[in-house]
Amino acid sequence: MKRELGVCVAGAAWLSSCTAPGPVSGDVMPEALNVAEARCSDGAVAIDTAFDAGALASCSIGDEGRIAITLSPEDAPPINCSPWYAFRLHSNAPRVVAVDLTYTACGHRYEPKVSYDGEDWTYLDPASVEVLEVDGTKMARLSIRTDGRPLFVAAQEIVAPATYDAWLDGLEEVGAVERERLGSSAEGRAIEIVRIGNPAAREQVVLVGRQHPPEVTGALAMFPFIETLLEDTDLARRFRQRFRVSAVPLLNPDGVVKGHWRHNTGSVDLNRDWGPFTQPETRLMRDLLADIANAPARDLRLLLDFHSTGRDVFYTIPDELETDPPLFTRNWLARYQDRMNGYEVYRDARHEVGRPISKAYAFDTYGVPAVTFELGDETDRTLIRRIGREAAIAMMEELLATEQP
Repeated sequence: MKRELGVCVAGAAWLSSCTAPGPVSGDVMPEALNVAEARCSDGAVAIDTAFDAGALASCSIGDEGRIAITLSPEDAPPINCSPWYAFRLHSNAPRVVAVDLTYTACGHRYEPKVSYDGEDWTYLDPASVEVLEVDGTKMARLSIRTDGRPLFVAAQEIVAPATYDAWLDGLEEVGAVERERLGSSAEGRAIEIVRIGNPAAREQVVLVGRQHPPEVTGALAMFPFIETLLEDTDLARRFRQRFRVSAVPLLNPDGVVKGHWRHNTGSVDLNRDWGPFTQPETRLMRDLLADIANAPARDLRLLLDFHSTGRDVFYTIPDELETDPPLFTRNWLARYQDRMNGYEVYRDARHEVGRPISKAYAFDTYGVPAVTFELGDETDRTLIRRIGREAAIAMMEELLATEQP
């Protein structure tokens, strides 16, 4: 059964088109393929990764035409297995291509998605995916039907820097945000910040996303979350008058472009570097929070960090630990649950002092509510948009209900 993802990230009404992750080849040669930068080819089929987020360790094609792809993490096995893969399949004619995905660590996790243009994505038919356990590690055997055009195959929809650029361009066109370069990644890629709301507002909210490259569903929730703050509603207007939002949607562009499982190009999990701050990306966030805290006329009120995991869940500071605003998280999630009829909100409240993650650092250092906002890997994409929107509405309502400092 065909399952549409429809993840062209143009959730905002003003964003009329989406951006593909990389150039899609033109007409396929009718006889032998000659694919530039092919990782493997036998003249009839070929695999390449010459686009942002494209990644595999090795590729070979057997005599029977079966493609064997090996996938490995960028460094030693990561703290949390996020076994990313993304490649482009070329064929000189319509056919069913057999592809085996094997892993040197972790094993198969993500349901394969396919796209001809890099914009509109569909799940590969589950009947065409066989997951096997070999030597204690899960591998996947895929049967991929292609019509002869180059076909993207990936662990998740590809949301690359070009996608963020198109989205931010759309926001700028209506003058909805202030957009600037916060700084640079280790490899010199731009890390952008968008600011929303009253520049003179005392109360500050910080949003951050994409510390971990494969965590695409967090990004898919962050887009509508931010768009909802920009709506022309009484609630959003009152919120923007009282609060100033600073959002960093893509903190790890190097890792995203290179198709990393977890790390940046400094071999570091960025969400284990809040405290040490050994990486240029996390130092940008450290300085952003410090600039707010050190300004006499500004107060940090909330930090939200968007991620992905096995299911939708909020990782929060426990209610018994005092925050300012007090009990914000409890009240926000209660409002959010009220808005999500037929959907159960999961919360996991825990705190370890000094743990070098965004949530713990923001609370330990500034005493503010801090939340890791996790979306499930395979959560329905229409539901993700609803989650992003309703969570933003509930957040605005609850922050406006808090006492001003």
